[in-house]
Amino acid sequence: MRSFIVGTAGHIDHGKSALVLALTGTDPDRLKEEKERGITIDLGFAHADLGDGVVASFIDVPGHERFVRNMLAGAHGIDAVMLVVAADESVMPQTREHFHICRLLGVPRGLVALTKCDLADAETQALAEMEVRELVAGSFLEGAPVVRVSARTGEGLDEIRRGLREMALRAGERPTDGLLRLPVDRVFTLRGFGTVVTGTLVSGRLDAGEEIEVLPSGRRVRVRGLQVHGEPVESVAAGSRAAVNLASVEVDELSRGDVLARPGTVASSSILDVEMTLLPGQKPLKDQTRVRVHVASAERLARVRLLATARLAPGETARAQLRLERPAAAGRGDRLIVRSYSPATTIAGAVVVDPLSPRRRRDLQAVSLDSDLATAAAALVTEAGAEGLDATRLAARLTVPPAALAAALEGRAGLAALGRDPIRYVSSDALDALAESAQQALDRFHADNPLKAGMPREELRRRVFARAADGAFERTLEALSAKGTLKTEGDLVASASHAVRLSPAEDAARERLLARAREAGLAGIDASQAGAAGGDPRLAERVVRVLLAEGRLRRVGEAVVDAAALDDLKQEVRRRWPPGTRLDVAGFKDLTGLSRKFVIPLLEYLDRARVTRRSGNDRLVLM
Repeated sequence: MRSFIVGTAGHIDHGKSALVLALTGTDPDRLKEEKERGITIDLGFAHADLGDGVVASFIDVPGHERFVRNMLAGAHGIDAVMLVVAADESVMPQTREHFHICRLLGVPRGLVALTKCDLADAETQALAEMEVRELVAGSFLEGAPVVRVSARTGEGLDEIRRGLREMALRAGERPTDGLLRLPVDRVFTLRGFGTVVTGTLVSGRLDAGEEIEVLPSGRRVRVRGLQVHGEPVESVAAGSRAAVNLASVEVDELSRGDVLARPGTVASSSILDVEMTLLPGQKPLKDQTRVRVHVASAERLARVRLLATARLAPGETARAQLRLERPAAAGRGDRLIVRSYSPATTIAGAVVVDPLSPRRRRDLQAVSLDSDLATAAAALVTEAGAEGLDATRLAARLTVPPAALAAALEGRAGLAALGRDPIRYVSSDALDALAESAQQALDRFHADNPLKAGMPREELRRRVFARAADGAFERTLEALSAKGTLKTEGDLVASASHAVRLSPAEDAARERLLARAREAGLAGIDASQAGAAGGDPRLAERVVRVLLAEGRLRRVGEAVVDAAALDDLKQEVRRRWPPGTRLDVAGFKDLTGLSRKFVIPLLEYLDRARVTRRSGNDRLVLM
């Protein structure tokens, strides 16, 4: 069976509900107040088999201007519209508003039902049809069938069914490989079942038994069961209306406007980048105007932040940012309706360019609705700079499955993929800028510290890469090393051209210090002693810094000790005391032949070197 979703549209009391009843045998008016007042207040639902394997799901919407918000909740995601115009009244205000809404929502096809023909003569019917054709000229309904119909006599019903069936067969089925998104348009509870929501699956596939996420709350729930047209099913695909029985959630914890999605694939946001079109005949729209925005089945108050102009003229399209007062879940390419704050009338339509946009003050022209997936992704990654974007969030911003994003970006020039689970994308330009900044930071460090062999790695990371993507630091060092402009030794990083250059006096002091350190062995030397460097304490201090940076000496307590002697000590400890055995102070004194004054700092050094670990008064020898 092929599901085909048809929404009604039209002025109040033009016979929308009566027509749905005549076509389906189901009265879409389900509320007591609707029965009493004879008008549709909220959404109604019915279905009918149109033949040739096509089942039409009808969404009947209210026609009264006070209930347009309810009409909008049901108008998203429909395959076709049935614009209902009473022959005895012709085009009325809500006819126009509903038609404009359908056009702004990008409804692709439809037909016109000229109802109540039993109440109008042929001349009145012809006049009404002429006015309808004038209204829809130049739109998706230009040239569409205008069917003269009477729900009371049955005139035209077969023609309506035939027209809808032919549209469904031409339209084909929606692809099901997108992200699961089901905007909720109704929430209720059934005895024996619990909480049930209904909605149109706009993309993806939903299976019974799976865990899903409710947005914007982020609550995780389980799909207990699914129904389509009142029959239980195991799965439902894009383009179908479904009733979803949810476990572990109360009815008052959900509401119209929520979106069901697979966990972690869709995100809600308070900032939407859009292309906005102001309807002709409206007043110019000023920056920061407060409006009502309809996002699928949700309604949100928002401010319009125009990005490229101070005001939007009637009939014009411009990039804008909608700053919602409460988050909503939207997708790239979704069509929105913008209504004035008060009185609430439809003034504009918008198409989502980026559903998870950062706040911005200017238009990012590189990201457009016309861009292919790889180009749009590259533009967003470039905008993110050194921080880059992780694949999960990037896929959510583009409203595509992560696998589709990975395939589109595989081998893409100008982008680097860092890390795993998730991959983080950074532009090559951002990495080049980081490399240049790192080189400049090293040059400044060498100028300020000519006697130091290099900058500590963590200091370079902190200075240049504090806000960069994870993995950017190592990737940059690898690139600069391969290029031959940078060298690393242990925990130090230096420009390839940097070398510690000592004066003759410093060089002589260096040799004397090394000789003295070798002679002192594990006892080490006090570098502040003037005699160690020819009587100049400041000279001794400078040369000790050089030797420490070179790794020839190491600090142990207040002394500096020959690095080779310390390496020999570590090997000897591991040889004499196997891993897991205990080393006491007395045994260590016997090994070194030193007094407690020297032994304690040496043991603390071994702790820092992860040769031993203190355990009470002893040490435990590690692997």
